[in-house]
Amino acid sequence: MVTGAARVLRAAVLPLALIGLTALAGVVLGRVYAGGLLTWLVVGAAAGSVLVSVAARRLPSWLVAPVSVAAMAGWTLWSLRLAATRADVPGGLLEVTADAARNGIPRLLTAMIPVEPTPDTVLVPVVAAWLAGLAGAEVALRTGRVLLGYLPAAGLYAAALYVVGPNAEPAVGSTVAFVAVAAVGLATPTRAAASGGDPTAELTPRVRAAVRLRLAASAALGVALVVGSVALLGPVVAGQVDGRPVDPRRYVEPPQVQTLDENPLIRISGWALHPEQKLLDVSTERPDAPPDTDAAADTSPGVRIRLAVLSDYDGVTWRVGATYRNAGRILPAATAARDSTVRTVRQRISVAELTGRLLPAVATPREVSGARVAYDPASGTLIRPEGLAPGLRYTVTSAEERPDLNLLATANVPAGGEVARVLRVADGVPDPMRRLAGQLAEENGAPFARASAIEQFLAEHYRVVADAPSGHAYPNLGFFLFGPRNGGGQEGTSEQFAAAFAVLGRLCGLPTRVVVGFRTSGQGPVLAGDAYAWPEVLFDGLGWVSFDPLPRPNDEPRPVEEDFRPTPEDPPPSEAPAPTAEPSASPEPVTAADVPSGRDGVSTPVLVAAGSGGLLLVVGAFLLTLLAMRRSLTRGRLVRGDPGQRIAGAWREVTDALRLAGRPVGDDLAATEVAGHARQALTDTGAGGFGGGTDGPAVDELAALLNRVGFAPGAATADQAARAAEVATAYVTTLRSARPWWRRLLWSVHPAPLRRARRSPR
Repeated sequence: MVTGAARVLRAAVLPLALIGLTALAGVVLGRVYAGGLLTWLVVGAAAGSVLVSVAARRLPSWLVAPVSVAAMAGWTLWSLRLAATRADVPGGLLEVTADAARNGIPRLLTAMIPVEPTPDTVLVPVVAAWLAGLAGAEVALRTGRVLLGYLPAAGLYAAALYVVGPNAEPAVGSTVAFVAVAAVGLATPTRAAASGGDPTAELTPRVRAAVRLRLAASAALGVALVVGSVALLGPVVAGQVDGRPVDPRRYVEPPQVQTLDENPLIRISGWALHPEQKLLDVSTERPDAPPDTDAAADTSPGVRIRLAVLSDYDGVTWRVGATYRNAGRILPAATAARDSTVRTVRQRISVAELTGRLLPAVATPREVSGARVAYDPASGTLIRPEGLAPGLRYTVTSAEERPDLNLLATANVPAGGEVARVLRVADGVPDPMRRLAGQLAEENGAPFARASAIEQFLAEHYRVVADAPSGHAYPNLGFFLFGPRNGGGQEGTSEQFAAAFAVLGRLCGLPTRVVVGFRTSGQGPVLAGDAYAWPEVLFDGLGWVSFDPLPRPNDEPRPVEEDFRPTPEDPPPSEAPAPTAEPSASPEPVTAADVPSGRDGVSTPVLVAAGSGGLLLVVGAFLLTLLAMRRSLTRGRLVRGDPGQRIAGAWREVTDALRLAGRPVGDDLAATEVAGHARQALTDTGAGGFGGGTDGPAVDELAALLNRVGFAPGAATADQAARAAEVATAYVTTLRSARPWWRRLLWSVHPAPLRRARRSPR
């Protein structure tokens, strides 16, 4: 006899199991949210939906859904208001709800992790949890089909796992709990089984036997299907255990910006022409500054408010190149540089006439309130997806890094793939600019000395003018650096100063970028005249360090020609003029007594003939030795060593050939630039094709193999090394064939490749 308490307990097990299964989806999804608010809201939605269905068991089935949906609306509105209050989202409840309904799904999939629980990021999980609980409760409790009633909760759980993707650790514990709760619900007898009777007791024996046979057959078929599914899908599922989950966020396009926001550097010249235009109002506080320190007077250049960080340059324009993710008030914390101090800066900013989507802030923002933002952690740039509007007020708290300046003189700069983006120099650099960078780098060895030399050179030789035309492509920078002073050259705005510093720095091996922002006192209005651009250099242990290449007030710039005179490159070894013999002293007069007679020695003609023959033998032996050494050098480069060394040797054969042909290339050029130089050399000399009848592709192929060896050591194969040797041999033969006959003879015995091979490291 089952007691009433036992029946109540059994009746409560299945609803509790449904609540638990639905709530576990919120636990899984809450792993990528900041705090536990989202999890508790999903748990409340799961409990509310199931309890409403339990309470409405005696109502007609058609009435349950409207009652539950009304309850869902109430819980959802309360959840949105709570999330908006905690996240300090401006606007009324209806406005916030409408915005969340329009943008809930894309913002959830583009939000920065950890996701802050805001109305637009909690709406979809709460509504989905309520609907899953409602559907599962109606199927499992009203019709008694427990396994079928588990499907909505299982689907919600799978969707939560998919949304989280690889952005959290595997949900092993939650999955085990899901299976356990489901098993408990299935093991609990339904109302018919719990009543203690046999449902087939009132049937005739024949019918009862048929029913039992049918149930047994159904059970056997079900077991067979389960076992077969496990056998078929088990290996597939097991093979995916160590795989990386798919991230659905990559299929959703993050917020985009317009051209002025992608490259705000072009706005500098326009702002310089209207310096009195009011863009912002700013109030700055430094909570961790000493009590007797003025917040705005803590640093000599004032407060730098950053608008955007531009890291990508293609020879025409600088770009931010950011991937923005919707973010809440709390932004991801970045690791501070080892040898720098961090100070907190809090600013209250009111937008006046500044347009676009870029949101000004002191570097590096950590918390933003009063505006919904999207953020790029790589550059630290903020945007407001809806755009700026007059009267917008927001507060931003930043962690301002200050490097230890005493360590700059000995600091190194990073290199490698991690900083390749800020070291890349696009093709087409003007030769005078490259030679200027080489001159500054040659005279200054340490990275900080090179950066300081570039800063000083720009500050001492160029003039700031407000009406200089905008532009920072290679031609613009070339005119800025070397154009005639009386024709508008050697003057510009901070746009040209910062861009020129960044390009010259990269040519000198410094990782650089350009920052656009405002230089203010930290209090009061920010005008268009306060806008300017400055370059930054990345140092190991110190982070990004700012430089100011602008000239000092009232300093008269010196002519560029005083410190830099563009001179042509040194002539190649094959075309260097032959040295002129120094004139000897006047010979002593020869007398008859000085000439040996035939009786006392060998006659003069015999001596002359012997001397000439000996000289010819020495010269011939020397030339044969050079020829043998040159062939040994070529053979060693092309057939000895591992494939990577052989590819590098083939490349040295090409560069040596260019030098012998009078078309030398600098060591600072990239492989692709040298390949273009090599193609042009064939075109200028009128040489025929090579490498299968083509000119450019073969050299480009060799350049690609060299880059592969440089960036992936050990990845080259023997076939690739053989192909490199074939391309190099064909190119050298073709280039040599275009030379005059006497230069072709000298080509094979020229000692210059031997000298360079001895100087170059192995």
